[in-house]
This record gives sequence, structure tokens and C-alpha cells, in this order.
Amino acid sequence: MRLILAAQLEFYFDLGSPPSYIAHARLPSLGAEVALRPVLAGGIFKLTENRPPLEVRAKGRYMLQTDLPRIAEHFGIPLSFHANAPVPTLQLMRGAVVAERLGRLADYVTAMFRAMWAEARDMSDQQAVGEALERADFDAASIFTPIGDQAVKDTLIAWTRAAVDRGVFGVPTFFLDDEMFFGQDRLDLIEERL
Repeated sequence: MRLILAAQLEFYFDLGSPPSYIAHARLPSLGAEVALRPVLAGGIFKLTENRPPLEVRAKGRYMLQTDLPRIAEHFGIPLSFHANAPVPTLQLMRGAVVAERLGRLADYVTAMFRAMWAEARDMSDQQAVGEALERADFDAASIFTPIGDQAVKDTLIAWTRAAVDRGVFGVPTFFLDDEMFFGQDRLDLIEERL
């Protein structure tokens, strides 16, 4: 996947979203240039007065036990759930802001998605996050130290608000030019248009 500033395909995601993980794993097969757009799903739900799918008990159970495993198997994507999953991702998403500033957002996103959803690591544990960063050739301190900076916090808030202003109400969301597509299952439509 190539990360560029002005891409044809934009991918809005939160690392805590298993459908975002599946979408991320499928993106390379599209052969498109992709701009990664990290946002905080909880912030989007709050700003849009939307509810996370897992809050709807029957829907959440179906997604986690049936639908997502079936989709992952269909595409050959490893998918495992840690007992604590999904975990709050505020710190991980702030880490994405830091990684973007370091010019390594794509590496960071791949490492975090892999650790959380392919390896079923408890990404609420800082040691597990640090190990995932080290395996991806990051100096963990280069991510951990600045995530508490106000500028990092403000950037994630601004990115999330900008997504909502653009019409995003959940993740994953894609924009192909100015046309919005919601959900990893819309990648087939995106592929047709590409």
C-alpha cells in the first residue's frame, strides 16, 4: 500500500474496528493509491449521535461470532479476538498521529492491526503495544512519549471532526474522489469503479 498526501482513495478507520482491519487487509488487492485517515470511532459516534454496532446485543454477537469470521475466512485474512477485544483505542489512535508525524503511519497501522486482530494481543496493555512496535522496527518511546502532548490530542480531535463534517458516521468509511462508501463490504463497489 502506498501512502500519499492526495490520494484517489481515502480510508477512514479506527484500529479498534475489526471491519476496518478486514478492509485494511483487503486494500492492497485493489491496486489503488490509498490515503490513511485515522479517526476516533467513539468521537464519531458521539458527534453523530450514532451507536456502535456492538452495543446492539444481537447485532454485535452476529458480527463477532459469525459475519466477520466468515468474511475473514473468505478473503484468507487471519482474524482472532482477544478476550478483552475490542479495547478502547484512544492511545493507539493518538499513536497514529505521532506515527504520521514520523512519516511511518502505514507501518504503524499495519503493526497495530496485525497485533490486535491477527495475533489477538491485548492492545490495552502498554507492554503488548510496545512489543508490537518493536517488531515493526519502531522505537516504542518515540510513539509513547508524545501521545500525551496537547497538539497530538488536538490533531486527532480535528481529524475526527473533519471526518464527521464530511459525512462520516462510522468506520470503515472510504471516499473515492468525493463519493462516500461505508463499510468493508463496499470495497467490491469501489473496485468496480477503480
